[in-house]
Parts: sequence; structure tokens; C-alpha cells
Amino acid sequence: MSSSRSWMACAALVVGIGGPAAAQEVIKIGVNQPLTGVVAAAGNMVTAGTKIAAAQINAKGGILGKKLELVIEDNKSNPTEAAAVAEKLITRDKVPALVGAWSSTYTLAVMPKLLEYQVPMVVETSSADKITTLGNPYVFRISPTNGTEAKSFARFVEPLGIKKADFLTVNNDWGLGAAAEFGKMLKDQGLTVNKSLTMDAAAQDVSAQLSNIKGTDSDTLFITTGVEQMTLLMKQAQSLGLKRRIVTTGGTLPDQLIAQAGTAANDSYHDAMFAPWFPETAADPEAAKVFIADWGKAGLPPGGMPEGARGYDAVNVLAKAIEKAGAADPEKIRAALWEVSYSGLTGKIKFEKVGPAGKESGQSPAVTHLVKIEDGKVVLVSK
Repeated sequence: MSSSRSWMACAALVVGIGGPAAAQEVIKIGVNQPLTGVVAAAGNMVTAGTKIAAAQINAKGGILGKKLELVIEDNKSNPTEAAAVAEKLITRDKVPALVGAWSSTYTLAVMPKLLEYQVPMVVETSSADKITTLGNPYVFRISPTNGTEAKSFARFVEPLGIKKADFLTVNNDWGLGAAAEFGKMLKDQGLTVNKSLTMDAAAQDVSAQLSNIKGTDSDTLFITTGVEQMTLLMKQAQSLGLKRRIVTTGGTLPDQLIAQAGTAANDSYHDAMFAPWFPETAADPEAAKVFIADWGKAGLPPGGMPEGARGYDAVNVLAKAIEKAGAADPEKIRAALWEVSYSGLTGKIKFEKVGPAGKESGQSPAVTHLVKIEDGKVVLVSK
């Protein structure tokens, strides 16, 4: 069984533990994630993180004296499905709040449903800047935008010696946004961006793009895509003899790259939102250690924790908002989210207003960590 399939099997086991609480009033949270399809490995890990958060919350008495129940749905790595899942969760399952929907493209597809039914969603992964600038007051994002991630990464440009760069990104809102924002950051520092190429999310062969990039005089290649495609890309880059620094954005999974790309992953750099290899870097180191322990007890692969941490934080943020609201009411939860302050695994979460006046979305500031793969091990470059 491949590593990514093993991850999905483990996550499915965790998701299956403890179904709907029988004969007991519960508070529901909807979870809209890609459990099948091209980014299923990542979506299953986020979902596993939500389950660990719910289990911890319930072990402490639940929310407002009621058990927390996650209603988990598969958006199949597809934006149309993501929108349909959101509508189903809201209208049939009557969830007062959601977590979702991993990809920026999926989240953007869900957003009209949030506005139509006036139900808030904590966005745990998506990074396209327009998610929080379109004027949707039911969006609260804990993950960094492409722009804030680029701003956080800027402090590493000089130490790494980056002078000229190329970009190879997945051809969707996430990848295009990353290339635009990181490219702007580099140009603002007076550096050169040679080529910015894209690849389809389902592409198995990117040798043509890599050969094109090999012809430039860049010292660095920035890559943005899911870890499955990243693995293929690194192997193909090694086969083509592409000699340059590789930097991934968007919170890649280094452990999976080590397991599946082998030596092709060596000397690559990765921008991380949560660094479980170094729990002391988390906003709440003790909470990070407990999460790491619970993840291990669940039999989940250690490499999935960077994704799982986002699902974990999202559920905890919503739980705190529901407690503040005093009821599982969508509008009260939306208002309470502005008051939440939470030291999570992925940083200190406190929402700031972004977007058109009167219709602002919530965006939590974020600082990323930089890690490197050296001889098959993850090392911390800097906090």
C-alpha cells in the first residue's frame, strides 16, 4: 500500500470512530474536505485533525454541556461537489458552522452558499487572497493568504542567497496566487523572476515544464501544489538533472516527500504553518505535544500532522466561538468569532477585518516556519 493510501486508510479509521451520539442532544459542526480525488491524502489528514480536536473537547465535557458531533462530507477534490456538500450540510444536517474546504478553488465555490444561508465557515487551508477580499462576512480564515505567506517568507530571501527564481505552480487559484504574491515579493526586493509556469492538478508528467525551466539561469525554483504531485515533480526534476534550490509554499508535507521522493527531496526547503518536528515553535507548545501524542495514539502517520493541525485548530476556534455565543446559532457564532483569541498549533489566532467595509471577512495573521530536508531528515532553518 502506498504511503498516501496508508494515510487515507488511517484517517478513515479515525473518522469512523464514534459516530453520531445516540439519544443525546449534540452540537454539530460540518466538515467539508477532499476525502477522495487528487488531494485526498491532505484532506484526510485535515479531517483526522478535526476528529482529534472533537475527541479532546468531548473528553472535557463538550460545548455548553453538549457533545460535539462532526458531520463529515467528501467534496471529492471538486469545486462543484464542495458547493453541493456545503448546501447539504447546512440544509439537511442543519450545521450552524463549517470547516472547509481545503483548496482555494473549493472554498471559493462554497462561499456563495455561506452567504445565501448565512452560515459561517472557518477556512483552514485555502490561501488565495481573494477569499477574504470578495466581501463575504461568513468567511473566517486561519491559514495564511498567499500574500501573508510571501511576506513571512521574505526574511529568508537574503540568508538563502536567492537572486533569480522561477515558479512552477498548480493551475488554480492557490497556485496562481502563490506565483503572483511570491513573485511580487521577490521583485520588490529587486530580484529577477525568469519564468512562471503552471501544471494541471491531475498532471502526472511535468517534464516539459521542468525542461523549460532548466534553460533559465535561476538559482531557485518555487513550487506550489499538493504533496502527491510534488513527489512526482521532484523525482522528474532529479531525472532531468535540474540543479537548483527548490522551495515549496503552502505548507507541504516533508515526511511524505522523504518517504515517496527519496533522495530527490534532499536539500529542498518548505514553508510550514505547523512544524511538529519542533513543537517548541508552536504558539502553545504544550498543546502541540498533546496533539502529537494523540495523533500517535490514533495510529496516524507522523507526516500528516502539518495538515491535521489546521483541522484541529479550526474545530477548536469554532468551539470557542460557540461557547462565547452561548448557543449553536449561526449568526451568534459569526459575531463571536470576532472575539475569539486562541493560541493554536498553527499560531496565535485572532481575526482581523479584511475586505469591503460592512462586509468584511476574518483573517488571522500568520507567521510561517522554514524547514529543510537534509539527508532524509527534517531540520529547522528558522522560526
